[in-house]
Amino acid sequence: MEITVQWVRTSWTKQSRGGEAAARRNAAPAGFVVPKDRVSAVHVVRMREEGGFQPCESWEALRGVALGLREADGRLRVLPRVDPLFGLPPRPRRPPAVRLLPQQWVRWQLNYRFSSAAGIRDWSYWLDTFNVAYGPADADVFLSAPTVLIDECGPLR
Repeated sequence: MEITVQWVRTSWTKQSRGGEAAARRNAAPAGFVVPKDRVSAVHVVRMREEGGFQPCESWEALRGVALGLREADGRLRVLPRVDPLFGLPPRPRRPPAVRLLPQQWVRWQLNYRFSSAAGIRDWSYWLDTFNVAYGPADADVFLSAPTVLIDECGPLR
């Protein structure tokens, strides 16, 4: 069955934690139109603070994305991976995997906080949004409300 995957990563520093920069960051969309010439890969959209949170689109192979997908019994099991390196904020208990039926889609959001190894640079932050549709999907599927929404974001301080 057809699977459509979109990964939206928004990244920023402390400079965008308040004021106009934070307003621009918070206004960034969580879903985009999937290009018509989609290939059997993940549609990646990156929005960075240094670029004014303007979307930059590309494609990546699924194996390069921290997302577990498995089809079984007419359902698609979806579970993003969280590597130990990306442990902040703490996630003591993660939600279970989502099992989608055909024509359903999930939006799963996770956030992260990083420091430089030597502590020289300020904190930096990521928000990863995984949009996954199971079965044939229109190009604008991720502009609508998801069938399932998982907000796994924690406090970033």
